[in-house]
Amino acid sequence: MEVGMLPISASKRGKLLAAGYTSLHSISRASASQLATDIEVSQDEACEILKYASQTSALDPSIGNSNTSNLYGGQTAWTMLNEEKFSTRITTSCVDLDNILGGGITCKEVTELGGVPGIGKTQIGIQLAVNVQIPLEYGGLGGKAIYIDTEGSFMVERVLQIAEACIEDMSEYSNHFHNNVQDCEVKMHPNSILENIFCFRVCSYTEQIALVNYLDKFIEEHKDVKMIIIDSVTFHFRQDFEDMALRTRLLNEMALKLMKLARKFCLAVVLLNQVTTKYIEGSYQLTLALGDSWSHSCTNRIILFWNGDERHAYIDKSPSLKSASAAYSVTTRGIRNSNSSCKRIKIV
Repeated sequence: MEVGMLPISASKRGKLLAAGYTSLHSISRASASQLATDIEVSQDEACEILKYASQTSALDPSIGNSNTSNLYGGQTAWTMLNEEKFSTRITTSCVDLDNILGGGITCKEVTELGGVPGIGKTQIGIQLAVNVQIPLEYGGLGGKAIYIDTEGSFMVERVLQIAEACIEDMSEYSNHFHNNVQDCEVKMHPNSILENIFCFRVCSYTEQIALVNYLDKFIEEHKDVKMIIIDSVTFHFRQDFEDMALRTRLLNEMALKLMKLARKFCLAVVLLNQVTTKYIEGSYQLTLALGDSWSHSCTNRIILFWNGDERHAYIDKSPSLKSASAAYSVTTRGIRNSNSSCKRIKIV
């Protein structure tokens, strides 16, 4: 985290993060008077912070200067097309849902899933955290997951339940294609699946921003991480915000960092979102939270909704996928097709 490199007090670092100054570049763009107002310090203290930011950047020109390096990272459209065609995907364990997603959740992209309480957002998040670990020989990535829990809804017992079902599915798949018993053996254990999910509990929006800034360093040390899940991205940004312009700036900077992580480490970012009401054409309608500007922050946007007593997922926005919907169900074994014979469970 760049702000953490500044030789200032922890309280001032916290104020910088809370005001949306998450990089040395964002600090250096501010004037002393603007910085003093935003983080509630004296003009002299603001000048001192600007001086430290300038000195730190000078010691390591690569810090806060990623825009310059990106100028030399251009690709041809042909290369981009082939990358998209052969990009890796993470199955949702629901065939119908995978089909409308082109095979599953795509790496190098940020995918947002939002819906009403009880629709199964956390269940999908847990399923993906397990499925990203499916070995290469079974069509998976053999990766690890980062699960950022902002609401306290991450249930370890449920993770274990889905992990056990995932291993059973792989065994069934292996039995179908191999006659040799040794070839059929799945060399995974539910406990190892739990060990490969790094769970972070955050209790405020400042902690959430600080953690997102820290992820670059964390993933550098854990290169097999192939998925980041935030459940939910919304929770801490719907409280205690009088300055909506500040909220928008914080959200946009966080979204930009997540997009960079997805591209840099070839991983998938999944953001779970809540719903709110919006006055549209004379009536109040449900829409995903965080406003119109946030809707442009993700590569793909999927809305989860009820159709009678059946759960559906609808692709609301995507540069590469056509708008389509698919039914899915939440079962004791995890996410499955809506016509699954597995026993359904009630999500509260």
